[in-house]
Amino acid sequence: MPSEDPVAVVILGAAGRDFHDFNMLYRSDPSHRVVAFTATQIPDIDDRRYPPELAGPLYPDGVPIHPEGDLESLIAEHDVGMVVFAYSDVSHEHVMHLAARANACGADFVLPGDRATLKSTKPVVSVTAVRTGAGKSQTARKIRAVTNAAGARVAAIRHPMPYGNLVRQRLQRFETFADLDEAEVTIEEREEYEPYVRDGAIIFAGADYEAILRAAELEADLIIWDGGNNDTPFIQPDVDLCVVDPHRAGHELRYWPGEANLRRATAIIINKVDTAEPEALEQLRATIAETNPTASVTEAASTVRVDDPTQIAGKRVLVVEDGPTTTHGEMSYGAGWVAAQQYGAAEVVDPRPYAVGSIVDVFARYSHLERVLPAMGYGEAQRRDLRETIHRAAADVDVTVIGTPIDLARVLALETPSVQVYYDLDELRGPTLQDLLAPILP
Repeated sequence: MPSEDPVAVVILGAAGRDFHDFNMLYRSDPSHRVVAFTATQIPDIDDRRYPPELAGPLYPDGVPIHPEGDLESLIAEHDVGMVVFAYSDVSHEHVMHLAARANACGADFVLPGDRATLKSTKPVVSVTAVRTGAGKSQTARKIRAVTNAAGARVAAIRHPMPYGNLVRQRLQRFETFADLDEAEVTIEEREEYEPYVRDGAIIFAGADYEAILRAAELEADLIIWDGGNNDTPFIQPDVDLCVVDPHRAGHELRYWPGEANLRRATAIIINKVDTAEPEALEQLRATIAETNPTASVTEAASTVRVDDPTQIAGKRVLVVEDGPTTTHGEMSYGAGWVAAQQYGAAEVVDPRPYAVGSIVDVFARYSHLERVLPAMGYGEAQRRDLRETIHRAAADVDVTVIGTPIDLARVLALETPSVQVYYDLDELRGPTLQDLLAPILP
């Protein structure tokens, strides 16, 4: 007779989809027993525990979180039968190396599909991408402009980034800057939440997405799913948008789960066509035509602007960029660098000689970064290191060009001159966002 013992499971994650997949697939399933999460990508989140308050009655002690390097020992110690992969923006090769490690130890390797996807009572538009940094945020901002003009009540739900107290972060609702300050969000979280608050919109996030979705539905006519990295939606969309990046042409077929987004989308937005090489654009168009010929295709510019270009022209500048885009997103520059070139900076100063503490480690890990400083701030210590790096460079530069979507000077209380860069999505060819959203607008 087959054993009635539950299958022991390890979930590989990064404090996001891993918790969601657990909640949806395993939390109430006595035939499986999740013995551990593992953590990667995000610093200082291993050696924690998914708390019993969120894990449910089958897990009175919660679930421990270990470094991903412990995978083999966890499989051996707990006789693990199944390893579940649940994080994003990694190469297909990376995923299959982990599959090989699991299989070599005798465990199955699983990539969950739509069984972990929630259904909403309200229309949903999802904004996903093939890589982080493709332009989801500016696309979501343009969607808000369209929905505002239509008089729709909109609630945005952001892909999880629960790096702190998970019980406190079970269901988060942000409407004011005071809400962000009270929640003590990281720089990475603020980069995603603050633009919504600045536009007068409400954004939800947290760790329990069933509860989050139901709360958002009470306040909205329409839901925006704002994906993180290149992850697939947690909520079934009615309009499924995928943003692709011609600056990384070819990546759309080489990174997980971005390729799944490309193949499933009802509408594809090729962003940054104004700064892309013609050959890369042609390659991307051909890939889309082959992999998802039924999707509509919109080509758009990523328009960069600053309030006062004279603050950059002819100046020596330090460029600070969005952290995830320039680290695991593998972009060597972002909107700040584009603005420095566009507005005639005399020199973009190498930030590496000024780096301190954890920022030194970031440059060592991401060797493609040479002329921009990633805005890393996953915890208070890293924020201090970032601020100190900027201040050390200030003696040798005229101004810091901030290419993140938030007022970093205010968040870090910078005492040195800075200029904020803004970037917008401008549709050039193909259906506009107004056209794409028309079927679900009130």
